[in-house]
This record gives sequence, structure tokens and C-alpha cells, in this order.
Amino acid sequence: MSFKEKAIKKMPFILQNTAVSLFNAYQYKVRHGGEYKKLKEYYSEVDSFTEEKLHQAFIDKKSDFFIYIKSHSSWYRNYNFEDMSLVNVLNKQDIINHLNEITTINEKDGLVSLTGGTTGASMKVIYTKSDMQERFAILDHFRAKHGYELGKKTAWFSGKNLISKKDIKKGICSHYDFINKIRFYSTFHINQNSFDIYWKSINEFKPEFIVGFPSSVYEICEIADSKGLRLSHKVKVFFPTAETVLPKHREVIGRVLGCKLVDQYASSEGAPFILECTKGNLHIHPLTGIFEVVDEDMQPAEEGELLVTSFTTHGTPLVRYRVGDRIKLASPHKQCDCGSFFPLVDKIEGRSTDYVLSPTHGKVNLGNISNSTKDVIGIIQFQVIQQELNHVKVLVVATTDFTLAEKNKFKTSLTERFGTQITIDLQVVDEIAKEKSGKFRLVKNLII
Repeated sequence: MSFKEKAIKKMPFILQNTAVSLFNAYQYKVRHGGEYKKLKEYYSEVDSFTEEKLHQAFIDKKSDFFIYIKSHSSWYRNYNFEDMSLVNVLNKQDIINHLNEITTINEKDGLVSLTGGTTGASMKVIYTKSDMQERFAILDHFRAKHGYELGKKTAWFSGKNLISKKDIKKGICSHYDFINKIRFYSTFHINQNSFDIYWKSINEFKPEFIVGFPSSVYEICEIADSKGLRLSHKVKVFFPTAETVLPKHREVIGRVLGCKLVDQYASSEGAPFILECTKGNLHIHPLTGIFEVVDEDMQPAEEGELLVTSFTTHGTPLVRYRVGDRIKLASPHKQCDCGSFFPLVDKIEGRSTDYVLSPTHGKVNLGNISNSTKDVIGIIQFQVIQQELNHVKVLVVATTDFTLAEKNKFKTSLTERFGTQITIDLQVVDEIAKEKSGKFRLVKNLII
């Protein structure tokens, strides 16, 4: 928990909403000041660039970024960026251990961002104010194309740790930013016991938009769906953040909330953007950086792990950074009906460590595992934990419809994916713990 969160939690609850509102007003001023307005207008114009003009803009941004970091970062001072394949891969441990050498500014002059630490230790990076303003200009322009603008009623599900168990017992599951009309919901306390509190709050608040962790919104919607409930009003768009969107998320959330889900990819340390267009396809935004997709031997591939070089990380430069996610590129010949020249991505596959290692089937990825619940009735949420090569523990939160027959069906489906040499220990539980970041991990591989 951050110092800010600890301080707000100690206040009387009646003052907490005021503190949240004032802090967010300050954040808005920083993120939307300076170059923000000009940058938002620029990225609006980028959508209509010709292919030639777009390519030249990319060359210019890449050149400006490399010139800057060579002259300001001791880590990159002696690098030649003409051949990117010769540039060493940057790992998370490099940033943790050598932050002072990599950064171009100190904390006092920049903006500190902490990663959630989902796959290990939390990591700190420092942004310049102009980089932060540029990232929000890109993000706000993207959301505006789908109807969103600040000031419209929004429910936000993120890792803000401001609600306690005592609050939940009192029927309180969120804080309200009354200036920007954003209700921040706790993602740490969502379960079957607290469902009625969350469901009542969302129905009474009637948000136009929802933003946040897809696993949290999905969990609420899955419980609602099992009860035959539908939201009393129609949400316009759900913008997921920080987690991989799975097919089941789109299906259940769309059915319960009556809205479309519009995906995006970035990262708290500053990865470039992948954004979903109005036609439902994912596009790499070329002016935000370079995406390299590599196989296990670090060779170029159409599907594999991501190395990212971000043009909006002048404070803590990311060059060929091993961000820990996987994507699959679309065919270079595929064109989108939206008319954009931006490169297409077939799918975002999530964390590169989110897989089960099978003695017979090799790596069983997140998407394959998530599909194991198809045709299985009664599962609200499940998590696979692997601590040994030949054994996995599967925790399941379920309704009374999850009978012995459904359990056997689920175990059979998992066995088809993991192979017969892995023993499956299935346990039905009341709740599955979230990570410290407030996120939910479907797969926890503890042997890699």
C-alpha cells in the first residue's frame, strides 16, 4: 500500500472521498497540462496521415528519441542504434539494479510510476512530465473515438487499496471522485459474499463507462450471470486495463453489462500502445515505439515474446525491454476496414510466464487454459498453481451447479490440455486471493 493510500485510509470515511477527489484533480492537472492539448490534437491528425507521412513521422520520433537518450543516459551513451539487433536486451532486473544509470532525470524533477509486481518485485520508473502528458494524450484520443471523455460517469476497477473489510461489512465498496464523476471500486474484496454490495452500487451509480481490470469486472458479471441478473441500464463501453482480455471476458461482460469491450495494451513502465479500432481489430501505434516479437532463441517471429522500445520513456529509457508479454502478429498483407495503416496484431496472449509446463505437452498457454471451462457449468473463477512439474493445484470458486459431474468434466478438459502425467488437485474454495496489485492471476507458475 502506498503512503497516499495509508494516509487516506486513516481519515474518517466522510473525508476520504474529498481526499480522493482533490488528489485526482492534482493528477489531472499534471497529466493534462503542458503539452497535453497540443499532443492530443496532433494524434488526432495522425489518424489521417498518408502511409508515407506516417513512416516519416516514425523515423523522426525514433531518431529524436535515440539522440536524446545517448546524450542524457549513461547506460545508453555508447550504444549504436543503427542495428537494433546488436543492442542488448533490457531486463526488469537491469532497471531495478541500475536505475540511476538508466534514468535521465531524478525523482524530484519527474513523475514516479511503480509497476504492480504481478510476476515478482515491484519496479520503479521515472517519467518526464511531457512523456506522461503524451501518453495520456494518446490514451484519451483513443477512448474519445469510442465516446469517452472525462466528466462522464465512470466506474473504475483498479488496484487502489482504499477499502477495508470493515467498510465492506458496512456496505461500502468504493470511493467517489465527485469532481470528475469517477467511482473507484476496490478489486480486493470482490467475491460471492460481497457481490450484492457491488451489484447494488453499480446499479445505483449507473456509469456510462467502466474502466479497469477485466478479471474483476468479469467476476462480478459471472456471479450476476449465474443468478440471471442484468444491469438495469446499458453501459456504453468497457475499457479493460493491465490484464489480458480473454474470450470469456468479452462474452460474459457483454451479456451482463450490455456493452462492447474495447481493448488496449500498454504498461505502467511505459510500453508502446496497441489499441483496438472501431472495427474491433488491434493495431500497433507506430509513433509510440517499436515492437519486436521474438521466439525462445530471441529470433524474430510472428508469435512470441515482446521486446519493446518506447518513444515516451525519455525519463527511464526502455530500449529492447523484455516487458514479459506475448503477442501474435497478423499477416502483413491483412488490411483493416477502418482504413488505418497501423500494423495489425492478431491477439495479445498475456504474460510470457502465464503457462503450465507439461512433461508431454510442453508450454500450455493462458488462452488454452482459460478455454477449459467451455461447456462446464457452475464455475465463477478458477486459478491454476504449478509448484511441481507433475502436479498442479486448481482452485475453483463455484455455484451449487458445480456438481460432481461438472467437476469431472472440468478435470477431463484440463487433462486434455496438460497431459496424463500431471496430477490435478482440484479444490473448491470460497475465494481466491488477489495479487498485491489487486489483479487476479489465472495461472501461477512457481517452477520457472
